[in-house]
Amino acid sequence: MTVAAILGSKGATVYSIECDRTVREAVDMLAEYRIGALPVLRGGKVAGVFSERDVIYCLKSDGAAVLDWPVERVMTAPAITVTTDVTVLTALSQITRRRIRHLPVVEGDRLIGIVSIGDLVKYRMDRFENEAEAMRNYIQSV
Repeated sequence: MTVAAILGSKGATVYSIECDRTVREAVDMLAEYRIGALPVLRGGKVAGVFSERDVIYCLKSDGAAVLDWPVERVMTAPAITVTTDVTVLTALSQITRRRIRHLPVVEGDRLIGIVSIGDLVKYRMDRFENEAEAMRNYIQSV
């Protein structure tokens, strides 16, 4: 069970934002696409992650002026990324240890997707349900 399997089922569509765009633009994207985080790119490479938490903390400490700041001033950096060959359990472990909710997926320096804690947990739950169903079917057939 790897990150590749999750991207295969959820698709590789990933929204991102350049580091010089404003927090206001990033917030608009989060709302428009109903997502919780955006990978932040600098020169095509993942430089950080901008999340709902980032904007909330900055609004609390610095007020509405943060909406005009560049995203790179607010983002969480450096980004913690994974590759498609990372196992789901390893990705879940990273998310838990680092207290984050999103992992950009990269191939070399290129962003190819993003997985969230919800994606990882859903995949594990689906696997448990499939294994339990297979076990029930096996027991009933014996």
